[in-house]
Amino acid sequence: MLSQDSSNLIERVPLHEEVTNRLRDMIVSLRLRPGERIQELEVAQLLGVSRTPVREAIKVLTAEGLVELLPLRGAIVKAFSAKDARDMLDVIALVESYAGERACQASQEKIDEILALHQQMQVFFEAQQRPEYFALNQRIHDALIALADNETLSMTHATLSKRMRSLRYSGNATPENWRAAMAEHAQMMVALAARDGQALSRIMGEHIRNTWPRIKDVVN
Repeated sequence: MLSQDSSNLIERVPLHEEVTNRLRDMIVSLRLRPGERIQELEVAQLLGVSRTPVREAIKVLTAEGLVELLPLRGAIVKAFSAKDARDMLDVIALVESYAGERACQASQEKIDEILALHQQMQVFFEAQQRPEYFALNQRIHDALIALADNETLSMTHATLSKRMRSLRYSGNATPENWRAAMAEHAQMMVALAARDGQALSRIMGEHIRNTWPRIKDVVN
């Protein structure tokens, strides 16, 4: 007889959360582009749900800064200016630089988990699976921030990362940019494995600052 193991249980996600995640993914992957109106009925039909969870998802994404509500136009995907993007990247770079030094003080188990995620991301890179690569990339950044063990830092990073996600996704659109970003991640993992906090802090900051040249044409 099979015994119950919590690792085998299927996690039940509330419908509005699943719709929010799917709608956020559409924005990040640029299926819904900046400035584009979000058609509630069209999204509801696409996802096979009523308009109610779509409206709830729009409220959540508005609070996250990914969507804005405009008079007579309704909900549209937020379009960030060049200054918006640079300002957010400057703050993210500071946050990640700080977290990088703190992350190297974490337990070996936590560090090994991130190194394993990087190896999996390398597989997606070699297979040219960009959506899967990007999702894992974000998990790695979030995990490094979590190792800093600073709730305020994590909240700030989460807010700005969500707003920048679609722009950062577009930054890896060319093979050259993608290779460069992957090489920077490899350097980050070398520093993390060596517990070299100063090096990881520097590399993480540079990695974020290097985002601007990769996305500026998209923003402008």
